[in-house]
Amino acid sequence: MTTIEPLAIGVCSWSLQVRSIPELKGLLDRLGIDVVQIACGDPHHASWDEGEAMPQAALQAGFRMSGAMLGFPGEDYTSPKTIEKTGGFGDPATRPERLERLRWALARTKQLGLSDLMLHAGFLPEVGDPARKSFLDTLGQVAQMAAEYGITIAFETGQETAVLLRRTLDDLQAPNLKVNFDPANMLLYDKDDPIAALELLAPDIRSVHVKDAKRPTVPGEWGEEVPLGQGQVDIRRWVQTLKRIGYQGPLCIEREVGNQAQRFADIAHGVQFLRECLAS
Repeated sequence: MTTIEPLAIGVCSWSLQVRSIPELKGLLDRLGIDVVQIACGDPHHASWDEGEAMPQAALQAGFRMSGAMLGFPGEDYTSPKTIEKTGGFGDPATRPERLERLRWALARTKQLGLSDLMLHAGFLPEVGDPARKSFLDTLGQVAQMAAEYGITIAFETGQETAVLLRRTLDDLQAPNLKVNFDPANMLLYDKDDPIAALELLAPDIRSVHVKDAKRPTVPGEWGEEVPLGQGQVDIRRWVQTLKRIGYQGPLCIEREVGNQAQRFADIAHGVQFLRECLAS
């Protein structure tokens, strides 16, 4: 497996809106980085022109991959309410088909030579909610399936408080269930403080998305995603806190707003901004 040095700057492939491995390689070269968290290739989240040949093409492309990302067909991010109903494993009716999609993604992660797969678990039910037991049973199945492939699953933060995620991981007691920490999501969903949450989740942070945002001004609506350093995360302090808690993974920039050209410009700004944060 390719070695990636701690706090190497990378990018999420879907943020660049690429459709092919050569296109991804070209944009990474222009950004001056070679680390990427790569979309599995599910049609909903980010498909690849290479299809089933994508893993081999990616392995030969000359960049380093930190992990894979899975999105599920039917996830609707129109509003926080729509994604609460449709996200991850939240809806019992979609769990069987999503577990099958997960099995496909685990096999692809393995084909990519990777040991990490990131996804949104869905909105975790609070302790005492009658829906919690069946939800946690499903996440237990996720862990068991992933273990069969030697894969660690990292749940992306944001749709719950850090306290609830900490309690859920403690309840599950699955060594291959970890955290993909996205500080901006905590603000976009108006759920938590991204720096205090780092401290609480520190032992289980496996990977990060570096993204900035502002909290919503109207309850129940989305916050605003903004370029790095222009939001309320306090990215400089967040990076310093990551270093202090001993985080050893890469810093993968995610940008999900704007057309391809605007995203590229914002990501290029983010690369330079992170270099300055790491140097300070």
